[in-house]
Amino acid sequence: MKTNLQVFCKGIVDVSPFMIPVVPFGLIFGILAIDIGFSPLATMGMSLIIFGGASQIVLIQLFSGGASSLIIISSVGAVNSRHLLYGAVISEHVSDLKLIWKIIISYFLIDQAFALSNQYFKKNQDKNKYFHLIGGGVTCWVIWQSSTVLGIILGESIPEKLGLSFAVPLTFLALLVNDFRKIINVIVMITSGLIATLGYDYIPYKAYVIVAALAGLCVALILTKNKKNYD
Repeated sequence: MKTNLQVFCKGIVDVSPFMIPVVPFGLIFGILAIDIGFSPLATMGMSLIIFGGASQIVLIQLFSGGASSLIIISSVGAVNSRHLLYGAVISEHVSDLKLIWKIIISYFLIDQAFALSNQYFKKNQDKNKYFHLIGGGVTCWVIWQSSTVLGIILGESIPEKLGLSFAVPLTFLALLVNDFRKIINVIVMITSGLIATLGYDYIPYKAYVIVAALAGLCVALILTKNKKNYD
C-alpha cells in the first residue's frame, strides 16, 4: 500500500496539467473584481471563502450588471449545486473518516480534483486514497489563490489584446472532453448553453444562469428516464 505522502503527491501530479488554464482564469477574476469596485481584501476573501472560479465569475458579472442580492445568491447557489452531486459520489469513499477530515475534503472538492480523484478511487481501494483528493485540491487552491493575487496586483495593466478571457471556458472544456462522447451529455450542454446565451438579454432580473441550469437538469432527467425505458 502506498503511503499517505505518495498518494498525496500522486494527486498533485495528476491534477497539475489541468492547472495551466486556471492561471489566466484566476487572473481574469482578480482583474475584473478590482475593475468593478471590489477591494483587494474583499476579492481575496471571495476566493478564500467561495473557492469556486465559475461561481465567483458569475457573482461579479451579476453584481456589475446591477442584479439584486437574491438573484446573485440564487445564481451562485445554482452554479455551485453541482458540488452536492460531487459530495454524494465521494461520500461512499470517505464514510469511515472523522468529521474533521470530511470537512477538509469537502472544502477541496472542486471540479478538477473531483474529476481526477473519482477515477483514482475507482481503481484503488486503499484506505488512504482520499489523500489523492486532498493533494489535487490543495494544488488547485494554491494556484487559484496565487493567480487571484497576481490579478489583483496587475489590475488593468494587462492589455486586453492578450485575450485572457479564453481561459474561463477552456478550463471547463478540458474537464468535459470525455463527456462529449455521450450524446445525452452533449444535448444537455447545448441546451443549457443556448438558453444562457439567448436569455442573457431577455430573461428578467439577470436570472439566465438559474434558468439555464434548471433547463439542463430537466433535459437530463427526461433523456435519462427515456433511455432507461428503452434499454
